[in-house]
Amino acid sequence: MSQADLAPTYFMDPSLIRNFCIIAHVDHGKTTLSDRLLQVTGLIAERDMQAQLLDSMDLERERGITIKAHPVTLNYKAKNGQTYRLNLIDTPGHVDFSYEVSRSLAACEGALLVVDAAQGVEAQTVANVHLANKEGLTLIPIINKIDLPSSDIPGVKKQLEEILAIPGDEAILVSAKTGQGIEDVLEAIVARLPAPKGADGKELKALVFDSVFDTFRGVIAYVRVISGEITAGTPIMLMQSGRKYETKEVGTFSPKMTIGKKLGPGDSGYLVANLKTTAEIDIGDTITHAIHPAKEPLTGFRKVQPMVFSGLYPINTDDFEKLKLALGKLQVNDSSLVFIPESSPALGFGFRCGFLGLLHMEIVQERLSREFGMEVLSTYPSVIYEVRLTSGKVLSVENPVQLPDPSVIEEIREPMVTVFLLCPNENIGDLVAMVREKRGEVTKTDSLDGKRVMLTTDIPLSEILVDFSDRIKSITRGYGSMDYEHGPYRADDLVKLEILVNGEPMDAFSCIVHREKAPARGRALTAKLKEVIPPQLFKVSLQAAIGGKIVAREDVKSFGKNVTAKCYGGDITRKRKLLEKQKEGKKRMKQFGKVNIPQEAFLQILKAFGD
Repeated sequence: MSQADLAPTYFMDPSLIRNFCIIAHVDHGKTTLSDRLLQVTGLIAERDMQAQLLDSMDLERERGITIKAHPVTLNYKAKNGQTYRLNLIDTPGHVDFSYEVSRSLAACEGALLVVDAAQGVEAQTVANVHLANKEGLTLIPIINKIDLPSSDIPGVKKQLEEILAIPGDEAILVSAKTGQGIEDVLEAIVARLPAPKGADGKELKALVFDSVFDTFRGVIAYVRVISGEITAGTPIMLMQSGRKYETKEVGTFSPKMTIGKKLGPGDSGYLVANLKTTAEIDIGDTITHAIHPAKEPLTGFRKVQPMVFSGLYPINTDDFEKLKLALGKLQVNDSSLVFIPESSPALGFGFRCGFLGLLHMEIVQERLSREFGMEVLSTYPSVIYEVRLTSGKVLSVENPVQLPDPSVIEEIREPMVTVFLLCPNENIGDLVAMVREKRGEVTKTDSLDGKRVMLTTDIPLSEILVDFSDRIKSITRGYGSMDYEHGPYRADDLVKLEILVNGEPMDAFSCIVHREKAPARGRALTAKLKEVIPPQLFKVSLQAAIGGKIVAREDVKSFGKNVTAKCYGGDITRKRKLLEKQKEGKKRMKQFGKVNIPQEAFLQILKAFGD
C-alpha cells in the first residue's frame, strides 16, 4: 500500500496514531533527521530528496534555522505488523518563536530530543526540555552524528543523566546523515510514545498550532484534532473570538498539502475556511463546531505580545508608502508583527514596529530587503516597561517618548529573562563579570563534563538586546552558547535619558536606562553627536538629561567669520565694535536659529549604537 493510498481519506483507530515533534539545539541535526524519516518511510522518493526539505523559505535554508512549523504525516508499517500514522511537526527552535513552539508541543504527545554526539547538551537543549516537560511530553533521547570522529557517546549519555535527568541507556544512537539507526527511531516512536489524549470525546475540539496565508485560498490553519471530526462543509467557530466560518477543505501534509475526506481524533493536518488574514485566527485558539460548540476551550491560549520594539524608517524618505505596503504584506503572513505610523523630526515618517525578539526583527528586516527591495534604518531596540503611577494606575510603555512626568511615577518595572549560558571552564570568570555588568545575577552553576559549565542567570531583557550574544562568542572564542526564557517583570531604578540639542529634545535618541548607566550612555551619545553634527554659525550645546538634571555635555564650536578683515590698522575701537556686533548677532541667532542636523548624522549614530 503506497503513502497516497494511506492518505487520511479513511478513519484510523486513534490508538495507531502518534503525534510527535523533534526538539534540538541549532545545528544538532533536527531537520536532517526529519528529512531521513520522510525518506525511510517512503514519503519522498530518492529523486525528490533535498536537504532541509521541510524548510521552505530561502532564509531558513541559508541560516540553517526553522522559522515556521512544518507538519507532515508519515505512514509506517512496524515490526508488529500494524500500520501506524505518524504526525511529525518540525518546530522552530529559537526562543523568539517560543509561543509557537509551545503550541506545537501542545499538539503532540511526545518529542524526539536530538543531541549532537560531538557537542553534547547545549543551552537550547536545556530550554527545549523545560518547555517539553511543561507540556508533559514523553521524550525519546537521540544521540545524532555518531559517525563523526570527534563523537563522545559515553560523555553525552552522562550529560543527559546529570543535566536533564534522562537515563542515558534510553538514548538511540543515530547518524541522520548516513541513515544509521533510523529504523530504531521509528520503532521507538511506535513503542514508547502514547496514543493521542482525549480522542474519545464527542464534541469537536481542534488546536490551531500555526497558520499561513495563501494568495488564492486565504488563510490555511494548521490544526491538531483532539476530539470529534472535521470534514469539508463543517460549520466551525473560533472559541476565543466567537467568529464563525464554513470549512471548505481539509487534509494532511505528505509533505505537500494532500486533500482528505476528514480529520478525525488524533489527526494533525490543515483546514481551509473563508479566513482572509492571519489576524482573524490566533495561534493556540480552539476550533469547535459552530452549531454544537464545546463547553470549554483547550488550555494554554494567550495572545502573542511583541517583546521588542524598534522604529523602522525608509532611508529614502520618499519610500514611506512603499514601506507601509511591504509591512502590510508581511503582516498578512505573520500576525505577530505589529506596526503603527510615527514621525521623527530627524528621520521623517516611519513605523514603530513590535517583534517577538531580535531574531524576528532581523528576519523582518531581511525580508523587507529581499522581497521588497526596501532599505530601512532601525532605531535602538527597546522593550515594554510597566509603569506604576502614584494614582495606582499601571501603564505599558514601549516608546520612551510615552513615559509620563517623573513626579507622577511610583516605579518602573522591566521584563526579566532567565539566560542559560554554556561555556568552557576557563571562561567562567569573564562571563560572570559580563553578567554583572549587564545588571544580572548568576542563580545556579552546573558542571557538565569536567570541561564545560552551565550558568543559569537572571538578566533584564533590555540588557541582552544588542551585543550580548556576540560578546559571549568573543569571550569563549566561539565555544559558548546561550538560550533564554522569558521571566516576570521586576522593579528597578530606571530613568528616561533625553538628548537635547540647543535645549530641544531629540526623540530619536531618547531611551530608558538604569540610573547608574545613564551618565556613561549620555557621554557616549553626546560625544558621537559632536563628531557628526557640522559646525553652525553659532555654538551648539549637546546635553544628556535625566528629568531637569544634565548628566553629560558637549559643544559643537561655531565657525567664525572674520568681520575685521576689511579693517587695516587704524582705530582698535572700530574692530572691537564690529566683534561686539558679531557677538550680539550670534547670541540672537542662537535664540532663534535652528540647528541643521543632516540625516546622515542620525544614520551614523543609530548604526553605531544599533550594531
